[in-house]
Amino acid sequence: MGTAGLLDGRVAWVTGAARGQGRAHAVALAAEGADVIVTDLCADIATVPYSLGTEAELAETVALVEARGRRCLSMVADVRDTAALDEVVATGLEAFGRIDICVANAGVTGYGRFHELDDTTWQDMIDVDLTGTFRTIRAVLPHMLERRFGRVIATASMAGRMGNPNLAHYVAAKWGVIGMIKTLAMEVANKGITANVIAPAAVDTPMLHNPAMYALFCPDLDAPTREDVAPRYRAMNRMGVPWMDPGEISRAVVFLAADDAGVSTGQVLEISLGSSAGTH
Repeated sequence: MGTAGLLDGRVAWVTGAARGQGRAHAVALAAEGADVIVTDLCADIATVPYSLGTEAELAETVALVEARGRRCLSMVADVRDTAALDEVVATGLEAFGRIDICVANAGVTGYGRFHELDDTTWQDMIDVDLTGTFRTIRAVLPHMLERRFGRVIATASMAGRMGNPNLAHYVAAKWGVIGMIKTLAMEVANKGITANVIAPAAVDTPMLHNPAMYALFCPDLDAPTREDVAPRYRAMNRMGVPWMDPGEISRAVVFLAADDAGVSTGQVLEISLGSSAGTH
């Protein structure tokens, strides 16, 4: 007999699961006993200055979930596409009979000075990071309301707690996620559903490690490397750690997804390496 998991019998849906935080969350939820639905866009976006996840990477996530002994349903789906999200929910319910946990994780970033952000760059960011989070949760919420049970967890960022130069569109989206989830938490607080936000600082994923991000933090260097940017990231927090492993964030996701977190709602769980210790 194996050890009982915190999420035995539960079904989770994770967006943006081809790699990075989404993959880590899917695997961590599976390790605690959940079957998992994983979705990703599996295509690039022209205004995002780095490559996004692929179908091959999404298949790797499936293999990692199944290696934990859990079932995994994989679908390519764009969080900007309401019909695609509705199809994910319908297919997930047909496969598993329930969806208990929604981890609205899909997101992108990009860079530009405020007055240089064009309309398309702004809109793509809002459409993916804010509206996509809304549409993901909206797609599954009626099912959770019907069953009077649900765990909604949205990925924001410490950038959603403060300003950040060259990231006005990203910061606006992540602040928006926090306000949106707090509002949802109030609406469903007496309906068996919790809604919470994870706000990480820098995480060791392709969103952080790409030439565009390196150039932003090391404008004085030609072709800066991971080693070049590390000290500049260390300086951004009180722990002197440049970035966290995605698994650190997944532990918080598992906590909020578990039955025992039923009295935690409307919260922003900051995983900030101490960067928020001096703020109100």
